[in-house]
Amino acid sequence: MNSDYETIRFRTDDDICFIRIHRPESDNTINDRLIEELTGVLRLCEKSAKIVVLEGLPDVFCAGADFKEIQQSLEDASRPRKQNPESLYDLWYRLVYGPYVTVAHVRGRTNAGGIGFVAACDIVLCETQSTFSLSELLFGLMPACVMPFLIRRIGPARANYLTLMTQPISASQALSWGLVDACEENSENLLRKHLLRLRRLSKTGISRYKRYAGSLDSSLSANKSAALEANVEVFSDHENLQKIARFVQTGSFS
Repeated sequence: MNSDYETIRFRTDDDICFIRIHRPESDNTINDRLIEELTGVLRLCEKSAKIVVLEGLPDVFCAGADFKEIQQSLEDASRPRKQNPESLYDLWYRLVYGPYVTVAHVRGRTNAGGIGFVAACDIVLCETQSTFSLSELLFGLMPACVMPFLIRRIGPARANYLTLMTQPISASQALSWGLVDACEENSENLLRKHLLRLRRLSKTGISRYKRYAGSLDSSLSANKSAALEANVEVFSDHENLQKIARFVQTGSFS
C-alpha cells in the first residue's frame, strides 16, 4: 500500500488499482489535496489499469467537504479560500468515463460530496450497515456538483428527495433506488466475487465500451457550467459560511 501521499493510499494488483481515501483525522472529508492526489492516480491508471477500486475507511467512506478547512479559512483573513469546484467535478467525470471499470466499495457513512464519488462509479458495492445522505441544505448549501451525477444514476425524483430530506438512507434503500448495485454483510467477499468476474474483461474492450457509453450521454458535460455556478454561489454566501463555522465549533446546526 503506497504511503507517499497525504490523503490517499493505493496499491496495484496486476491490472487492478485499489485506492483508499485516507484522512482519518478529518472524517475522510474532501480537500484540494485529496482531489489533486486522486486525479493524479487516475491519470496513471489510464494506461495500466483495467479496474479501479475506490474505498474509504471501515466506518466512513467519505463525509463530504472539509468544513474545518473552510472554517479556518474564514477565520484567517490572510488565507482567503477561493471556491473552485471544477477540479472535483472533473475528477468525478474521470471516474465515469475513464478507460477502466470503477468500483466503489462503501463501508460506513457516506455524505454530501461522498455521494458524488459513489454516483460516479460504474459499480457500487456496500456492506449492509452503510448509510448514504445529502446534508447540504441544513447549512443553506446544495449538492450542486453532485446532482448531475446522482440524477444520472437514480433519477431526478429520488435525488430530489435525498436532497430535501437531508437524512441518511439505509443500504437496503440505496440498493432499491439503484444508488448501490449489490450489498452484503461481508462486503470484502462481495468485492472479491465481482473482481474475479471483471478481471476476465480486456483493457481494450473496457476502453472502447467506456468511450462509446460517453458518446451516448452528454448530460454531465451539458450540466457542468450550471453546477459549478451554483456551487460557487452557495459557498460564497457569508451566512452559509457562518453556519459551517458554527457547526465546526459547537457541533450544532444553526
